[in-house]
Amino acid sequence: MKILLAGSGDIAQRIPPKLSDQHQFFGLKRQPINLSNGITPLVGDLTDVACLDRIFREGFDVVVATLTPDSATEEGYQKAYIDSAAALSLAINTADHKPKLVIWVSSTSVYGQSSGSWVNEDSSANPASFSGRALLQAEQHIASLPCTTVVVRFSGIYGPGRTRMLDQVLAGVGRPAQPEHWSNRIHSEDCAGVIAHLIRMNEQQAPLSKLYLATDCEPVTQHELRGWLATRLNVSVVEEHATPRSSRRCSNKKLLDSGYRFIFPTYREGYLALMEQLKE
Repeated sequence: MKILLAGSGDIAQRIPPKLSDQHQFFGLKRQPINLSNGITPLVGDLTDVACLDRIFREGFDVVVATLTPDSATEEGYQKAYIDSAAALSLAINTADHKPKLVIWVSSTSVYGQSSGSWVNEDSSANPASFSGRALLQAEQHIASLPCTTVVVRFSGIYGPGRTRMLDQVLAGVGRPAQPEHWSNRIHSEDCAGVIAHLIRMNEQQAPLSKLYLATDCEPVTQHELRGWLATRLNVSVVEEHATPRSSRRCSNKKLLDSGYRFIFPTYREGYLALMEQLKE
């Protein structure tokens, strides 16, 4: 099976070891250098329809899109998500050999709910930010494709190279207990694990939902999480108030019901493993 990793960054490069050797992986980026795990590099721009037309002549069975904006601006999100989704949609619609499955990585930032309310795949998406609106618009492009499509909304990703929370705690930044600010997290290894799980389900012709919310099994308040990390890191934190943001708890029930089992079920296992890696 030929799998196109459209945007072959950290998450994408973690996928191949989680699937069998029968799969061939191709990484599409503007500068696809230093790709790991036997990924064949392809040079291209996901917003360039002519480039994508040429790429899809190779006949890919699965496309996995894991994109990152060049900048955290409205223009950056427009190009990375909306423009890329529109170009990808056009290229797939006109391709002679259409992929059997397209997996599009999105984010739980498409939700606007606050006050600690629970959200799942059936909850309304009313993003309050330009980034959330761009992500939701991109999802809509992908959902209209003439093949099996799955949108995966990841919560806050952490892991090697994604240590912002640890860095803040090491710098002594805590959060107050009130008002509660909920944090939903997923380790980068589980991000790749979820994508590999969905590819296997498709191979086995198991029914796939069009949308999965991917987060670990225990939402936690920022106050509790930072306090727990501070104890393990043997540092003291000062409770600083942050600018209020949307605060919600994300449910992974649909993903668990599909048969996925987390490598790091909660932040505890994930951060303990990450801290051990950083020591090494």
